[in-house]
Order: sequence, then C-alpha cells, then structure tokens
Amino acid sequence: MGRRRAPELYRAPFPLYALQVDPSAGLLIAAGGGGAAKTGIKNGVHFLQLEQINGRLSASLLHSHDTETRATMNLALAGNILAAGQDAHCQLLRFQTHQQKSKNKAEKAGSKEQGPRQRKRAAPAEKSGAETHQEEVEFSVENLQAVQTDFGPDPLQKVVCFNHDNTLLATGGTDGYVRVWKVPTLEKVLEFRAHEGEIEDLALGPDGKLVTVGWDLKASVWQKDQLVTQLHWQENGPAFSNTPYRYQACRFGQVPDQPAGLRLFTVQIPHKRLRQPPPCYLTAWDGSTFLPLRTKSCGHEVISCLSVSESGTFLGLGTVTGSVAIYIAFSLQRLYYVKEAHGIVVTDVAFLPEKGRGPELLGSQETALFSVAVDSRCQLHLLPSRRSVPVWLLLLLCVGLIVMTILLLQRAFPAFL
Repeated sequence: MGRRRAPELYRAPFPLYALQVDPSAGLLIAAGGGGAAKTGIKNGVHFLQLEQINGRLSASLLHSHDTETRATMNLALAGNILAAGQDAHCQLLRFQTHQQKSKNKAEKAGSKEQGPRQRKRAAPAEKSGAETHQEEVEFSVENLQAVQTDFGPDPLQKVVCFNHDNTLLATGGTDGYVRVWKVPTLEKVLEFRAHEGEIEDLALGPDGKLVTVGWDLKASVWQKDQLVTQLHWQENGPAFSNTPYRYQACRFGQVPDQPAGLRLFTVQIPHKRLRQPPPCYLTAWDGSTFLPLRTKSCGHEVISCLSVSESGTFLGLGTVTGSVAIYIAFSLQRLYYVKEAHGIVVTDVAFLPEKGRGPELLGSQETALFSVAVDSRCQLHLLPSRRSVPVWLLLLLCVGLIVMTILLLQRAFPAFL
C-alpha cells in the first residue's frame, strides 16, 4: 500500500510562510517570499478564491500583492485587515472587492486593462438594440500603516495576533519584548519584556489575558504588563528524561458546546536536537485557572506550528520534516496523519472556519486543514465525517434487546413470568 498523500491545492512562485482563511469571502491568503536577497525570488501575498467544483474543494489565484523586498513571515486577520510581519516591521493591509459595470466595446477598443485580476459575469440581456454590459468584480489591496515592532541585534517580528474585538494587535520577536498597538493607527499602547531571548509565539484570550512562550523555556500569562502566572506542563504530565523542553506554540480555543468555556493548547519540543530525538508533547490547559488538564505525546517529529479549529474541536500540527496531523482537542487523540506531506518544514497550518462560507465549502467533510511550507506548496487535508449513531437510536436498540431477551426466556421457560 502506497504512502498517504494530500492533494496539492496551490503552488506559489516563492516559499510560503504564513496562512489565513477569510470565511466571509471564501478566501485563502498565503504569503511568503525570498526576502531582500537578489535571487530573483519574489515576495508577495496571494489571495486565493476557494470554490467547490464537482464536489471537490479547489483554489484559484484571485489577486497577487507584491511586497517588494520584504517577505511576509507571519499573518493575522481581522475582517478585511491583514497584519503582516515583514522583517522587523508590521504592515497593515486592507483588501476589498468593488463591483462595477464594464466598458462597452467602443470604449474598450484601443485600451488595455491593467491592475488586479477581475472576475466577470454576464448581466441579463437588455432590449433589442441596447448594449449588453457585464459586471466586473475588482479585487484591490491597500497598504495602510506600518511600524517597526522589533529592535534586537537581528530584528525580526516572529508573531502577530489581534485581540477579540480587533481593536488591538500584539507583536513579539527576537528582542523578547511584547508590544501592543492600536488598530488601524498602530499607535503603541503597551511595551514590556516578556522573555530573556526570542518570543516564539503568543496568544490573546477573550478576557484580555496574553500568553507568551519563548526560548528561555518559559510560558507566561500576562494581564497587560503584569505577570499572572507561569505554566508548568510537567504537572500531571508523563514521566520523561532530564532533557530540557521549550514551548513552541500556544493557541486559545473554545470548548465545544460550552460558549463560555475556554482552553489553552501548547506544544512542547526538545530544546536541543538529539541523535535520538525524544517525543514532543501536546498539553491542554484550563483557560481560566491555567492548570494542565491533559498532556500526550505527539510523536518524535519536531512540531513547527499549531492551529485550533474555530469551534475548538480539532488541533492541526505541522512538523519540521513536513508531516501534517489533525488531533481531537478534547482527548488529544490523533485522527489524521500524512508523513512528510511537504518533505520540508511546514511553516503554517490553518483550518477552514465553520462560519461564513465554511460549511458550503466543506461539503460532506468534517473539517479541512490547509498547510504551507518552504516548498512553495499549499496542501489540503480533509477529514471525512465520522459516522455516529444517535443516542435515541442506541436507547431504542437497548430497549428492543431487553424485550427480545424477555420474550426468548418466556418461550424457553413458560413459568419465567
């Protein structure tokens, strides 16, 4: 039996590092590039239109936004506003569509269309002798504010995220400082040192608490610039050797069927690469007390990125060796795995949201995970719907089994009842 393969959804002309999904418009946003080096590899943000064609999810390039000499390494999405981490800066982008009537044939003669790709659809035919017009959907991207967010010796913004109401965004990078900015002015409202060394990841909760993880092996919970607590994943965790671990990623997620419930998920990886690598671990935390609830091994491949589905049901993981996996968030049980799907480090993963056009695009599948890597490819990972038996049917079967047992006993032993 051959190795399991994931379908390739899109291939960009540059390495891909960051990924976001806009559920309202059904857009997949992939970004990356070759950086400032004069290698001929471009830098850009590609906007892909997701569609169901003949029962299969597909993606087509809708617009390509050139980011000149800066490769986008991380992304956050708030409505139609993108926060893009480019070198030591955060660049805000606004994308939107415009609908307008196309020019008639006489006006088009001698002129040439320029600008972004346009999608056309024919309007209903008018009366005889009148000109037929078409509606054009024009996609545009506008550069808004930009600000330097990291000031280390080799400055680099490594992570960015919006708060729950999209009025603020937080950034972290190689200098170990968290900086919080107003949206869209990018006026700095908070700055503090969170780690000795690089910040690897951060997550903002709906109650305003901020979780940061860094190369100093610490994971901290903050309320503004005040330390609330530090996380200790070894509590209630498995027994392991004295190998030092560090936190690689952190994400908040909802508790399914509990609107007020909140979980935090973290990934722990060995701090040093060993010839025989020890396992990596996934930990689920209570989102209010920040006590560990469950810790499980997620294999010996080093985890590179983490994503939580919108409903909090699934976790998506990518590895440095190119593998992709989907886990159940509640039990941390693995449901899906493709070994070396990319063959090189997976740089980001993102689930198709369950709102907006998500259900329409998902079709009969239970969830869809997108992954991007340095190999320039975006892959699609589908989890088929798991068959489940309704509770009422189980109860009915139990009652029927009891009745049948009584009838058989009565027939075998007339004096049974």
